[in-house]
Formats: sequence, C-alpha cells, structure tokens
Amino acid sequence: MLPSRQQTIARKIVWTLFAAQCFGSAGFLAAATINSILGEKLTGSASLATMPTAIYQLGTSAAAFGWGYGMDRLGRRGGLTLGIGVGALGALIVTFSVGIGSLALFLFGLILMGVAQSALQLARFAAAEVHTAEERGRAISNVVIGGTAGTLVWPTLSNTFGPWMQSLGVDELAWPYLVSFALFTIAAVIIFILLRPDPRDIGRELAQLQSEQQSDTTHGAARSIPEILRQPAALVAMAAMIFGQAVMVMVMVITPLHMRGHDHIVPDISLVLSSHVFGMFAFSILSGRLADHFGRGPVILVGAATLILACLTAPLSPDLVPLGVALFLLGLGWNFCYVGGSSLLADQLSPEERSRTQGFNDLLIALVSAVGSFGSGVVFAAIGYGTMGLVGAAAAVIPLALVLWWQVTRPIPVTAQ
Repeated sequence: MLPSRQQTIARKIVWTLFAAQCFGSAGFLAAATINSILGEKLTGSASLATMPTAIYQLGTSAAAFGWGYGMDRLGRRGGLTLGIGVGALGALIVTFSVGIGSLALFLFGLILMGVAQSALQLARFAAAEVHTAEERGRAISNVVIGGTAGTLVWPTLSNTFGPWMQSLGVDELAWPYLVSFALFTIAAVIIFILLRPDPRDIGRELAQLQSEQQSDTTHGAARSIPEILRQPAALVAMAAMIFGQAVMVMVMVITPLHMRGHDHIVPDISLVLSSHVFGMFAFSILSGRLADHFGRGPVILVGAATLILACLTAPLSPDLVPLGVALFLLGLGWNFCYVGGSSLLADQLSPEERSRTQGFNDLLIALVSAVGSFGSGVVFAAIGYGTMGLVGAAAAVIPLALVLWWQVTRPIPVTAQ
C-alpha cells in the first residue's frame, strides 16, 4: 500500500493521463476516419488507399524505441508533451497537404502523428510505475479506457463542427485534421500543466521505498533487453501484447472489405467497427482489476482464448449481428492481452529498465501493426476471410501456450511460517 501522500499524487497522475488519453485518442480517431479516403485521392489508386495507415504505423514503430530512451532523460512529462506536440504539428502539415494536393507532405505529416501515437501509448506505463504491483493493472486500465471516451468525443465533434466548417468553405478532407490539431494541443497542455511531479521521479521514490522494506526485491544493475527477455515472465508479457496486436489487426483491418463484398452498406460497417472499438477499450476497468486480483497470467489466458473464439466465429456468417459479436470479442481479447501483458511487463522492470524496455515492446507492437496493414489485403485476396480467421486463431494459440508453460513451470513462492 502506498503512503497517503504518494496515493494522492498517483491518483492525480492517473487522472491527468486519462484526460490526455481522451483528447489524444479522439484526435487520432478524427484522422483515422479520413486517412484512407485522402490516401485514395492523393495516390489516385484504391489499392493504395491503406498505404497512409501503414506509413503512420511505421512512424509509430520508428519512434517507440527512441521515446523509451528519451523519457528517461526528459522525464515522462517532458517526453509526452513533446511527443503530442509533434503530433499537433503533423496534423497541421496534413491539413496544408490537402490544400496543395501533396502526397509527400501528407505522408510526412502522418509520420509525425505516428510519432505522437508512440509517445502517448507509453502513458500507460507512466501510470503503472507510480503504483505498487497489486495496483498496476487498475492504473493501466484507467488510462487505457480513455480510448473509449475518445470514441465518444470525436463523433460529437464531427456532428457539431462538420457542417460549420463546411459552411465556412473548409475542405471536408481537411477539417478533421484541424480538429486533430486542436485535440492534440489540449492533450499536450494537460500533460505540461498537470503532470507534476513527474511519474519518473515518483516511480524511483517508490522503488527505493520498496527496496528498503524488502531487500530481496532489488534488481541490482540495470539489465540489457536480451537479459530481460530471457526471463520467462517478461517474454510472456511481450508475447501477449505482440501476438494480441497481430491477431487483432489481421482480422479487424480486412473485415470492412469482407463486409463490402457481401453488400453491406457503410453504416453497417461502421456499426461493426464501433462494436470492435467498444470491446477494445470499454472493459479496461474490468481487465485491470482482474489482473490485480487473480494475477496477470489468467487474464492473458482469457484474452488469448477470446481471440481464438473471435477468429473462429467471424467467418461463420457475413450477417451484421454475428460479425458485430465476433469483432466485439476480438477487441475484448486484445484488451485482456494488452492490459494483462502491460501489467506483467511493468512488474518485471526496475526504474532504470522501464522506459527503454517498454519502448522496445511498443516498437514491436507498432511493427506488427504496420506489417498487418500492408499485408492484410494481399493475404485476404489470396486465401479469403475464412482462412485468415484460421491463421489468426493459430497465432493466438502462441501466447496461450506460453502462459500455460510459464504458469506450470514458474517456482511457487515460499511463504513465511
């Protein structure tokens, strides 16, 4: 249990990160709504419409490892403020690219927005490091659930500002990026003003306090990433997040094309994807508390099993309701793997190891997303939606098997008599 002063600070930090996540995620969602449409317009090819999303993911991947090191030097407050500010600049550049019809400028702006995304994703670990192990799952989930609020903020803004912007003569493909700029700016200001003291410093204080109380929990010198990955728990944690992301992207990205091939209209497709996003974020509170109460392993097991179920059921029927349920389960399975894996990884790291290891982890997650965005269309065309479901289910077996192996082989703690 944290001392009362640190409890108050930790609570403030989590709520600050939650607020920034709300505005930041809404900004990314505003851009995601229009990226493929603008991509098709600027490339002149429907087959290249998803290329901007892949470029964006590559920007996220390229920056993740750098933020891992940078946030140790700049602090979490400095790193997050700078990162989100870069995203605001990227949104402005994309807005300008619409006016002059520049594909190169559009892609450059998306790369900068990807850089911002990689910084904001690390906010969940900033929440974790200011809590003890038994509270980290809840802290991470309280930040991740900000993504749900983002899905509510953007539609409201779209319905409110869309007609007004168009009445002013603003291009319908440009104004969503102006909204992204405004939302990123708000998120950066929230971090800069309210994220005090820095979570990095509080995390180090907490680690020092725990090492004084329990001398057997000290890590000693900071380990290299290969050394950390030789620890079964760290390997399981990363595998849960990476394979969970791979399976989710593989099925989610291609589902709209699958539905379009079965004559679904755009509102139906939007409804299914909304169900998926709801599953991804809305149950973060539950998954975090389950991870703290029952342990990280059981939560990851449930997540991997849910992903398998989603992949096997999604191809069974092209109808709206069955697909909506399957994509909801896909999002829910991802959430359990993501929150459970994030909590387990945070448990394994000393303050000196956190940022760079967590950044490396998010680099791998973003790489998986980029590869999935590039290749999903090609694979779908070659083997079909049903076979893709089987491939996704097979991939989800990997984290499930690793967790079972870890749970069975790890030593049982010896309790004092």
